[in-house]
Amino acid sequence: MTSDPINRRDAIRALLGGGLALGGACLFGAGEQAFGAPASWHEAMFYERLGDGRVQCRLCPHQCVLGDGQRGVCRVRANSAGTLYTLVYGQAATLNVDPIEKKPLFHFLPGSRAFSLGTAGCNLACKDCQNWDISQVRPEDIARPIDLPPETIAAKAAEYKASIIAYTYNEPTVFYEYMHDTAKACRERGLRSVMISAGYINREPMLQLAPHLDAVKIDLKGFTEDFYREYCSAELEPIKQTIKRVHALGKWLEIVCLIVPTINDDEGSVRSMSDWLLRAVGPEVPVHFTRFMPAHKLTHLPPTPIPTLERCRNVARAQGLKYVYIGNAPGHNAENTFCASCGQLVVRRLAYRVQEVHVKPGGACRFCGNPIPGVWS
Repeated sequence: MTSDPINRRDAIRALLGGGLALGGACLFGAGEQAFGAPASWHEAMFYERLGDGRVQCRLCPHQCVLGDGQRGVCRVRANSAGTLYTLVYGQAATLNVDPIEKKPLFHFLPGSRAFSLGTAGCNLACKDCQNWDISQVRPEDIARPIDLPPETIAAKAAEYKASIIAYTYNEPTVFYEYMHDTAKACRERGLRSVMISAGYINREPMLQLAPHLDAVKIDLKGFTEDFYREYCSAELEPIKQTIKRVHALGKWLEIVCLIVPTINDDEGSVRSMSDWLLRAVGPEVPVHFTRFMPAHKLTHLPPTPIPTLERCRNVARAQGLKYVYIGNAPGHNAENTFCASCGQLVVRRLAYRVQEVHVKPGGACRFCGNPIPGVWS
C-alpha cells in the first residue's frame, strides 16, 4: 500500500475498481483504508464483525471473509471500515414487464404480467450464463443504472398494469436487502413477489425473506458436486437444502434445469435428479427442462437438440413427476399443462403466451374436477 495522500473521490474509485483476489474477495488500490461509505450505499444484512476491520458475510454459502476494502465473490457486497455494505440497493441494472410464463412459472397466475428487475452481480459463475453481461460484472460496469428505490416500485408496477414483482435476470440473493424491502413494501400494497433464483442462499436469510414472497423458481443446474464446482463455482448440497426449505415453508415452487449438450444431459443424472425431487418435494412440483442456447463461455456448444429435451422429460415422468415441461422450444406440446388425472389440456401456451386456461379459480380441472397444483387466482 502506498503512503501517498488519497482524496475521497480517489478512495471511492479504488473501492469500486479492484480485481478479483484469491479466496474470492476483491482487493482495491491505494488508500483502501481511507474512505467512508458514500450515502448511497446501504448496510447489508446477515454479516458478522470479526475484529481488525474484517467481516464475514453470512448471506450465502460462500460466507466470504473480507478485510477493509474487499468485496465478496458476488462483486456487490463490500467491507468499508468493518461495516458490510450492499452497493446495489435501489440500483437496477435492467427492468422489463414480462409474462409470468417467461420466468418460467407455469402454475402461478397464468397470463399475469410481472414487473421484473435485476441488478449487477451474482454469487455463482456459471459458464452457461444467459445474462452474463449483468450477472458477471460490478455495479460500476453498468452503463446506465436505474435509480429505483423500493418504495417507488409498486407505483411503477401499477403504471404497467403488473400485479407481480419478479426479482430476476441476475441472482436476487446478491441484492437481498433491495429484494426484501421491495417485497415487503409491495405486499402491503397488494402486489405479489416471486424470486427467480439459483437457490444459493443460507437458511436464515431464506427464512426471513419467505414471508414476503409468493413463489420461488429455483434453477437446479445439474445434479453432481463435480458439475457445480466446475461449471458454477458453487456446491450442490446448499441448493438442495433451499429447495426443500422453500417447499416446507409452503411457497409455490417450480424447478428449472437448463440442459446443456454433453455437459448435464445424461439420462443417469436426470434420473437421479428426478428421483431426488420426487422424494424431497413430491410429484406435483413442476419441473422445466429448458433448451440451452450458446452463451458466455460455452459458445462452442450447439443448442440443445429437441429430442434430448424430450428424453429428459420422459425420464422424469417415468420416475413419477406429474408436471414436466420443455422450455425455450416455442410450439412444443410439452409447454402445455395437462391434467394428471384425466389427461385433458388445461393450459395452452405458445412462446410464453397463454392461449387457453381450463382451470377453475380454486385450482381444479374443469373437465374432471381433479386438483391442479398451483396458484390460480
